[in-house]
Amino acid sequence: MTAQKIPRQLIRTITTIVVILAIIGITVVIRRSLTLAGVIKPFVHPKYGAFDTGFQLNKALTFVHIIPGALFMILAPLQFVPGIRARHLWFHRLSGRIVVVLGLVIGVTALIMSFKTNIGGATETSATVLFAIIFLFSLAKGFYHISRHEVALHREWMIRMFAIGFAIATVRPIVGLFFAFSRLSPYQFFGIAFWIGFTIHLIAAEVWINYTRKRNVPIIP
Repeated sequence: MTAQKIPRQLIRTITTIVVILAIIGITVVIRRSLTLAGVIKPFVHPKYGAFDTGFQLNKALTFVHIIPGALFMILAPLQFVPGIRARHLWFHRLSGRIVVVLGLVIGVTALIMSFKTNIGGATETSATVLFAIIFLFSLAKGFYHISRHEVALHREWMIRMFAIGFAIATVRPIVGLFFAFSRLSPYQFFGIAFWIGFTIHLIAAEVWINYTRKRNVPIIP
């Protein structure tokens, strides 16, 4: 089968979305870090008050989760840049190993935080637990396949892992929309926002995997 090129405009659109999500994620990490460090005051909603005190009560756990999360937002997208894989394979492999370690820390701490820092109760916890497990499973599968030199399968599982990892950035504007247009309280809509964000990303990952698989996109090991 002859490989078919992916339209440049589609690549530009996806790249733009990834960059925007990375900026959102890193901005959230910076703000959260400054809040936990006492540099800036915690956000207090005029109607619902301070609804994220769980992070204040679990500072060490939060830092262990969000700092690797920021690094993940920077390094993970680079794993999918063809030019880096083609001309700097050593960097691709090194950063890939770092991403695996970061992913393990992020996934495990996400599971713990699901019960300690959630805002949306059982609805949010169920979403974060389920998708943290899928995230860790995808990471493990991706590592397993590359250790067996099964590059195509490695790529597909890492796309799933990447999509779920970046979903937390998509959850933020969804939360903003709920604040702006919903009469629900944060305790009611946070869980819904998490389910929407993670589900959109997982569906998008499967669509992209299927789309590129059909086009027989060349992969550099």
